Amino acid sequence: MSELQEPRSSWTFLTQHARVLLMIARDADVRLRDMAAAYRMTERAVVADLENSGYVTHTRCGRRNHYRIVRGMHFRHPAEERYEIAGLLALFADPAQLPDGSASPDAAGERHDRIAPP
Repeated sequence: MSELQEPRSSWTFLTQHARVLLMIARDADVRLRDMAAAYRMTERAVVADLENSGYVTHTRCGRRNHYRIVRGMHFRHPAEERYEIAGLLALFADPAQLPDGSASPDAAGERHDRIAPP
């Protein structure tokens, strides 16, 4: 007998901005076209917000952009503004590619993420 599934609502925990930031953290050379296709948004829309707010910068490398997440940035909402975004990136991104090196192996070789204290 199959289980009945609840209809999914339209909200999610992560915003498009968070998803784009994570995509950049995973691949600094990601194409705008790929971001737009992955998240069904217009090219440049969210990246422009992140750049205008100082979270991301980019440099042109030939025909492509290379993005860089700015270290030490905090969440924008007053409820979370004391926390750095590095903690979010450490939860979801490949730690080997994080811009701030927020994940480091311990003596046993296990990965431990450092999250900024409150």
